[in-house]
Amino acid sequence: MNGTNRYVTLKIDGAIVHAMAGTSVLDTALSYGICIPHLCHMKDLMPAGLCRLCIVEHVKNGKSKVTASCTLEVEEGMVILAHTEKILKARKNIAEMLVAEAPNSRAIQDIAVRCGVKNVRYPFRNKACVLCGRCVRACGEIWRSKSLGFVGRGSERRVALPLNERPEYCKKCNACIDLCPMTITPCPGPMKKGEEYLCGLCESQLSMAKDIEDTCVSCRLGDGFDCVRKRS
Repeated sequence: MNGTNRYVTLKIDGAIVHAMAGTSVLDTALSYGICIPHLCHMKDLMPAGLCRLCIVEHVKNGKSKVTASCTLEVEEGMVILAHTEKILKARKNIAEMLVAEAPNSRAIQDIAVRCGVKNVRYPFRNKACVLCGRCVRACGEIWRSKSLGFVGRGSERRVALPLNERPEYCKKCNACIDLCPMTITPCPGPMKKGEEYLCGLCESQLSMAKDIEDTCVSCRLGDGFDCVRKRS
């Protein structure tokens, strides 16, 4: 059997699963119906590990390392813990910070619900971008245009056009808009500055997973950002 078709066996949360070598732990988990929340990851794009929602514990030689599962390739015999108390707490905190940054995104509101966020301890900022990089990567990897890019560092980092002007080589495909998690507002409608809140209206979608948080129940919480599971 050649290397391109080699399969490996690994454990995710105690379940024995099989995956083709080169596949990410995240895609493998999702293909088996194991729910690992994610935002920046898309099947057609190279993994970037930007949002950090898909973190898991990779246990190796008795030691555990927290890492993004979208950038972690499967290996023979590897052990992955995706829903330990440590991971769930960290993931919940990441989701809480995301919804504080951008409450006007249905995708992010849904992720907050999926990660068990009940209240937001951070000040709402109502940003229009969470730097997930989906638009930048789609522009460069799918359309080969590279009209968009990241500029600046730290709090000044943002997505921008070259010299803030649309270049002639932009294909005007609107993929950057279609793939942006900010394009769909929460169901009750847009929130005004100073009136932001945690929506939580879709919590009923998780009723079937009350005691099995790691299981995908084909909920609608991925509609706002085209959940990889929904495209499989």
